[in-house]
Amino acid sequence: MRLQLMTWPEVERYLARTPAILVPIGSTEQHGPSGLIGTDALTAEGLALGAATVAGAVVAPTLAIGMAQHHLGFPGSASLRPSTLVAVVRDLVVSMAATGFRQFLFVNGHGGNIAPLRTAFAEIYADTSFAGRAGALRCELFNWFESRALGPIVRELYGAAEGSHATPSEVALAAYYHRGQLRDVVLEPATAPGGHDFQDAADYRRRYPDGRMGSNPALAREEHGARIHDAVVADLLEAYHALIAA
Repeated sequence: MRLQLMTWPEVERYLARTPAILVPIGSTEQHGPSGLIGTDALTAEGLALGAATVAGAVVAPTLAIGMAQHHLGFPGSASLRPSTLVAVVRDLVVSMAATGFRQFLFVNGHGGNIAPLRTAFAEIYADTSFAGRAGALRCELFNWFESRALGPIVRELYGAAEGSHATPSEVALAAYYHRGQLRDVVLEPATAPGGHDFQDAADYRRRYPDGRMGSNPALAREEHGARIHDAVVADLLEAYHALIAA
């Protein structure tokens, strides 16, 4: 259930059953010459909706702009400062807690969001502890690209060509949700240079000139995305049920 498509009485009835909500968060950033700029947000949202359909959960509006300053050397990318993202997440959780939500599972599609999200959670817990309301809220993070079920599939389908950015797995998953969006682009070299060593946007563009990091997204297929979706949703459901049982 999308929160945007519910009425407040419907949300009130939902909260009488459970105070949990799924929050997709991604990024608006380049994904190489063939990957969609919205990949990280589109995949997080698709997985959250898939899990919500099974669990009868509510999905918050997707936070589609994350911490991606290192991609600003490529047209179309956008970013929040780390401190801004921390503030946005903190305000989102605290404001929704005021209406009755207590358990928040952030479904994350972008590695650059991890540190700000964990910092935001720490700030939220500090707020409740200092106010004498320790334990009032619970925030959990599910990075879908670190899903236990994903590794074996990636090794089978892509091997070392998975890489770490503009990966065939994320391109395939986005293509599964948005059919007909795979781009037929000649990539040179087929598998991009790898690594994780970069600082700002200029340094990233210098080291990874077409935006990819160790990946060959030309290997992506829509049917791969269907397989990835099913496997990762199963892991996400496990994380959701652990949250509501806590």
